[in-house]
Amino acid sequence: MSNTVTRCQLYLISPLDVGGDFPARLERALSAPEGKSPITAFQFRVKGIGQHEAAELAKPLQEICAAHDVAFIVNDDVALAKRLGADGVHLGQQDGSVRDAREELGREAQIGVTCHGSRHLAMEAGENGADYVAFGAFFPSTTKQADHTADIELIEFWSGLFEIPSVAIGGITPENCAPIIAAGVDFIAASGAVWNGDEVAAVRAFTEAIRSVEVNRRGE
Repeated sequence: MSNTVTRCQLYLISPLDVGGDFPARLERALSAPEGKSPITAFQFRVKGIGQHEAAELAKPLQEICAAHDVAFIVNDDVALAKRLGADGVHLGQQDGSVRDAREELGREAQIGVTCHGSRHLAMEAGENGADYVAFGAFFPSTTKQADHTADIELIEFWSGLFEIPSVAIGGITPENCAPIIAAGVDFIAASGAVWNGDEVAAVRAFTEAIRSVEVNRRGE
């Protein structure tokens, strides 16, 4: 994951239930956009199950992501990320340090950190070697209880001063994402907006929203 391209990209987060037909849904989502897909990362987020079961559920999803050149990121669990040989791990504020994760996963791993609405936490994560920082929640979410909020001014501040990519998360949909993209965010994280309905239609709608902001930026 990198901010070397100016176009905002999509960071998909799994629902908690990734069994059943979910691998087929992920395949459809990653195949949805025409032309170059804006989806560059997928976060594997499951709760309340053992590592062995999690690894079994992750395997087909990781293969699908690899086939589409999409980074496979494990939520919260450095040990699982190491077991899977995942592309990276996403750390909450209570999930250990970036430096320890780097030592376990190596220099090439993509390590992201939840920073809520805090400039201080984001700068601290950057100093510790995080590859990206995640801000949110921007809107009420049906996926996860939001104990913290963030605003567009934070994205403007961060994108104006720092090269470390930012991710916006929390209740973001194709209908409300434009101001966040225009503020300079590098990645839009989406879960419920994609998986609670038609994933193909949702990814296409996000793709069009991103394109529309980029067209407006260029004044076309």
